[in-house]
Amino acid sequence: MLLKELKKISHIDKVKLHSLESNLYQLSVVIGDEEDYVQTEHGRFLTSHNKLDLQALFKDKTVGAMVLCHQSAYDEMVGQPVGMGNFLEVPLGNTDLS
Repeated sequence: MLLKELKKISHIDKVKLHSLESNLYQLSVVIGDEEDYVQTEHGRFLTSHNKLDLQALFKDKTVGAMVLCHQSAYDEMVGQPVGMGNFLEVPLGNTDLS
């Protein structure tokens, strides 16, 4: 989904801020049963070093849930089979940025 398309949508079921590495976040949105990563007009994934900048995109929208997501690359260290997806999803608290 392009950022300009996201700006036209008033309700999002779930916003996911994916923590990729030290202070780098990538944005996806869930609408209905479909999850889409948000891209710039140049076709690059929308990322930011400041999660509040990404959250601010939803200031005037209705959002069902906003979460921070992290997928560990170290499954074998916690006794999980490699590639099974040790996935953490944490609800973000007060997201009213006005």
